[in-house]
Amino acid sequence: MNEELKYPVLFVGHGSPMNAIEDNEYSRGWKNSIINLPKPTAIVCISAHWETRGTFITGMDNPKTIHDFYGFPKQLYEIEYPAPGNKELAAEIVRDFNPFKVASDYNWGLDHGCWSILKHMFPLADIPVVQISLDNTKKPREHFDFARQLLPLREKGILIIASGNIVHNLRMVNFEMNTGYDWAVEANETMKSHILKYNHKPLIEFEKQGKAFELAIPTAEHYLPLLYTLALKDENEQITIFNDKTDYGSLSMASVKIG
Repeated sequence: MNEELKYPVLFVGHGSPMNAIEDNEYSRGWKNSIINLPKPTAIVCISAHWETRGTFITGMDNPKTIHDFYGFPKQLYEIEYPAPGNKELAAEIVRDFNPFKVASDYNWGLDHGCWSILKHMFPLADIPVVQISLDNTKKPREHFDFARQLLPLREKGILIIASGNIVHNLRMVNFEMNTGYDWAVEANETMKSHILKYNHKPLIEFEKQGKAFELAIPTAEHYLPLLYTLALKDENEQITIFNDKTDYGSLSMASVKIG
């Protein structure tokens, strides 16, 4: 890894667990997002599917593959993503992230917000992976400020992936639709505009942005990972939007690459 290279950072709209086993426009977009990049030394993932009180990081040698979903085909439950952990990296983050407290966790593993993406990007599962939890006691600004502490990792060839969906309202999903409701499209377009202008204040203060945002973010866990990616942008870095589609009425697959 070239020491002078700052590794890109990603926010990935992961959508349905079925994307893990399908060759579709979304899984191909994930693959394409890392084409021509050097192999990362490690991967740090922040997934919508690991919420905790306090902040934790997986500290085991061999994180298990978690099948945290219900009602899907047997094939999906048989998938294993046997990437190694990285105890040294986890210990470094626990030690250095002041004033934020981070504790090691030895029970979690890799949930589908993490492995369903990595399975397409790095199918050999030969890169060490650690997951950082979403502390549901933190305010959005605190998540953003915490994420800034991850910046030095980009200089070490580490790929940071935040995984969620910027528009995610499962109660209003309509599987017959291949586009979004008007409010979903409105929220998606407004968010993208702020992202591309690096206008992060309204994105951090998403609860003040009106009805479309309220419907798009009924709970924050799938949205907050976006803030982790935006917090890691340095001045003059390029921002790219990919997989830009609203689907099933109330879901956005829009993903973000910085660098």
